[in-house]
Amino acid sequence: MGTSQVIYAGWMEIPNSAVEEHSRRRTEDVALAALVEQYAAALYRVAYSVLRNPADAEDAVQETFLRVVRHRDSLTEVRDHRVWLIRIVWNIVLDRKRRAKTRPETDDVAELARVLPSTGLSALDRAAAAQHHAHVLACVEKLPAKEREVLMLSAFEELTSVEIAEVLGITESSVRSRLFRARNLIAGLLDHARNSQ
Repeated sequence: MGTSQVIYAGWMEIPNSAVEEHSRRRTEDVALAALVEQYAAALYRVAYSVLRNPADAEDAVQETFLRVVRHRDSLTEVRDHRVWLIRIVWNIVLDRKRRAKTRPETDDVAELARVLPSTGLSALDRAAAAQHHAHVLACVEKLPAKEREVLMLSAFEELTSVEIAEVLGITESSVRSRLFRARNLIAGLLDHARNSQ
């Protein structure tokens, strides 16, 4: 018989390997809780920017962390947890959008503009800021899908071009060119709106 060590807990003999497994699982649970704490808000913003529905965005974030739990054994192999999690939530929301084949765009931009931070401003300034935010977001919505995706990840989530390339599964040069086009298109849309007023 083997010479493995055992721990005695009262009347029961517990193999050392079981204690180590339990300790490893507790460490993983703490690491998962830290990931949720650190990245839940960023993942929600990514999900909401695509789905435009608070409940659907929360579901997508929850599904992201469920997938992480299912693949917890590969967690140590991940180089950049932020990019990895954003890629997971990005794929989830795109799958949901493909299945739904519709994108409600009625009051979603107004809702997002309403919840943007506006502390320290007068009521008139807050109203003007909300109107400006709504206008900028409406211009973002008019962009072609590829340019909009890159701009949202760059501007709203502050990902680098390397990180965006990883999330979208494209080359870094494609990210830079799409970002260049997106910024030029946004500038043109904002200039057009400014000149027509």
